[in-house]
Amino acid sequence: MAQYTRKEVIEEAHKLAKMVADIEEIDRFKQIEAKLNENQKIQIIIKKIKALQKQAVNFQAYGKHEALKKVEAEIDRLQTEIDEIPIVQEFKDTQVVINDILQLVSNTIAREVTNEVIRSTDGDLLAGETGSKVSGSSCGH
Repeated sequence: MAQYTRKEVIEEAHKLAKMVADIEEIDRFKQIEAKLNENQKIQIIIKKIKALQKQAVNFQAYGKHEALKKVEAEIDRLQTEIDEIPIVQEFKDTQVVINDILQLVSNTIAREVTNEVIRSTDGDLLAGETGSKVSGSSCGH
């Protein structure tokens, strides 16, 4: 059975990351992000939100609760305004798709590592137990 070094595994992970970065969904994400960055209306709203968030931090620090409530309400209003712009929803949708893909890749690797350990120790794949557990179990005598 082949033995790999940690370095070799990390190198393969880098290759896998490059492969994932080149899939169609990532390309779509980059296109939409570029459109977002070019959209002046969105950029103006984002700047307003960031300025208001700084104010909110200050109001919170100085215990100005009424002013804080007003600023937070304005942030929520602007956030809703931004979310209603179609390209923003499309951007959020592509983020969800990419996160799902990354989760799938991560879960697949984790599952296959576990299965490989079970197989290599002649364990029980269905029970999810390694061979050391299966052979180490006593029959109670």
